[in-house]
Amino acid sequence: MRVLGGCASHSAKAEIDYALVASPETKAVTQAGLRRLLEEVREGQCDVEAGLERLAQWPERSLGHSRLDLQREVRCGHPEVVYGAGKTPEQLVELARAILSHHDRLLVTRVKADGAEALQREVQEGTWSEEARCFTVGLPDEDHGVGLIVVASAGTSDGPVAEEAAITARMLGAKVQRTSDIGVAGLHRLLGQEQLLRKANVLIVVAGMEGALPSVIGGLVDRPVIAVPTSVGYGASFDGLAALLAMLNSCAAGISVVNIDNGFGAGYSAALINSTTSK
Repeated sequence: MRVLGGCASHSAKAEIDYALVASPETKAVTQAGLRRLLEEVREGQCDVEAGLERLAQWPERSLGHSRLDLQREVRCGHPEVVYGAGKTPEQLVELARAILSHHDRLLVTRVKADGAEALQREVQEGTWSEEARCFTVGLPDEDHGVGLIVVASAGTSDGPVAEEAAITARMLGAKVQRTSDIGVAGLHRLLGQEQLLRKANVLIVVAGMEGALPSVIGGLVDRPVIAVPTSVGYGASFDGLAALLAMLNSCAAGISVVNIDNGFGAGYSAALINSTTSK
């Protein structure tokens, strides 16, 4: 605990856990907060030393096992995301608490059952998606958000990766709609969704097996397509390598490809494209 003085906007009695330049509505380090601090220093409402105190532990905070990038939202527009795989439940809880002390939202991906149980117990305002293996705080409702991202998956088995992409995009402020089980084995099912596909600012297309769906959709729409190969398939699919190579060799224009099972990467990229298109 520290008591900060020297700034008109902070009383001498104000106590905070971490020194921040925070917006009035949230605890996040934001461009608005930094601007307000600089204006206070310029106008003599805050001396330089007090301003430096308010920037303590910024742009990073060390937890011993991890270093949090507290400047990420200022640079990139969104707080740091926690990759849950390989981390202990205790580390996940400590990371979640630290992020939430600086921000009002949280996304943890690839969380196993024991980590999810610990997070649900210690961060009770959070939500756990077993399908996507994501833990979130501040996940917007499905009908909220800007623009439109359509997440199309070839088969039901591709659902976990598709849902990870959808949740990631929603956390970044995009409106998302999913359509499932429209793979190339039944083209009539895909063509029945063509009107929805054309409404999207950007499409995320998730497929395993032979990975043909992004190429087909890429030939139907005038929108960017982010292709996500999954590890779904039998032996010769090589855990998604066959789908990855097929997507990388697509003859359809306008297709970008992320790594195998990387729903997070697809959702993040799609949300950035969608936000730029929606401005």
